[in-house]
Amino acid sequence: MSSQSFADLGVSKPVVAALGARGFHRPFAVQKLVIADVLAGRDVLAQSPTGSGKTLAFGVPIADLVSAEARRPAALILAPTRELAGQIVDELQSVANARALSVAVVHGGVGLQRQAKLAARSHIVVATPGRLEDLLQRGDLTLRHIKVLVLDEADRMLDMGFKPAVDRIVGKCPKDRQTLFFSATLEGAAGQLAKSYTRNAVKHVHKPNGQSHVDVEHRFVHLTHEAKLGALVRELRDEGRGRTLVFVRTKRGADRLVKRLGSQSVSAVAMHGNKTQSQRQKALARFESGAVDTLVATDVAARGIDVAEITHVINFDAPEDRDAYVHRIGRTARAGASGAGISFVMADQTHDMGRIAADLGLSAQFDDERPAGGRATPAAGGSPHKGRRHAPSRAPSRPARR
Repeated sequence: MSSQSFADLGVSKPVVAALGARGFHRPFAVQKLVIADVLAGRDVLAQSPTGSGKTLAFGVPIADLVSAEARRPAALILAPTRELAGQIVDELQSVANARALSVAVVHGGVGLQRQAKLAARSHIVVATPGRLEDLLQRGDLTLRHIKVLVLDEADRMLDMGFKPAVDRIVGKCPKDRQTLFFSATLEGAAGQLAKSYTRNAVKHVHKPNGQSHVDVEHRFVHLTHEAKLGALVRELRDEGRGRTLVFVRTKRGADRLVKRLGSQSVSAVAMHGNKTQSQRQKALARFESGAVDTLVATDVAARGIDVAEITHVINFDAPEDRDAYVHRIGRTARAGASGAGISFVMADQTHDMGRIAADLGLSAQFDDERPAGGRATPAAGGSPHKGRRHAPSRAPSRPARR
């Protein structure tokens, strides 16, 4: 199977050529699992993590399933965030063009009328639920001709409260459509949703072979609130650090932290839901290009962002739960690279963070830097994480999902 090609999976020559022009000659594991079933017209449930190649797993067969003469739009891809929607369009453009298909993106933060006109003329529409509903309510777009419906990062759409909107959107699509459901998990609410939207679906669970060997050093820094900024500055001044993603809890906190870092001569950009689409795209572009190597983001803003070569993820504010920790730290150590996941722990967070660490098999790392007597490190003093260092953990460090 290792020598299997896209052509072997039934992909057309024009699409194979477009993939080859981009350097994609052999399908990734999730693509091997999914593409043939999609081309055969089956509904598919797929569990696969971020960065595994899942966008082309549905994008490649859609390019072959949709005819250039089809009534438009013929395919709809729902995504939870603007950033992910934009990335999907970028990924699909070449394979769609190879089949004379047009692709349009629909999301908030930009002019509605021009977006509506482009979407109505396009074969494939990639949309966030809120803005798509705006267009549907205005009568700017119809879903009566949808042949293929994709729900990408479906679990995140649930987390973000989009289920009612998604239910309404799915209800406007033809009942005889083909539905592809991609999610980090197919358990619980996501699994129930998947069953309600699909018919006799084929289920594929992709867990990369290297997932249990991800080279991430997990560190838990126990300190006081007053010590957090100093600790972050020291981490960001580390010469061994590369591109770094810093997670905070609130939009206001992201902006405030960027200003506080600036006062310490540390350059960073913020990304959150209150930024305009232009501001978010500019911040992400500066981060991706390396013009700024520190991005401060909220969980919602960071969902769907897939930026290569992130060496450090820092939880400046604690994650809400185990899943949030996994999603955050999973942004580093991709494609065989190593990385570091650093979490600042306040005294009143010790119990909850300790439980997260225990669930992930990281109790040794959590206790290793825990101060004697359980007292947090004060503001004065050296780096809060000096001392014995563990070898990189082999605990799960990215979602067993998307």
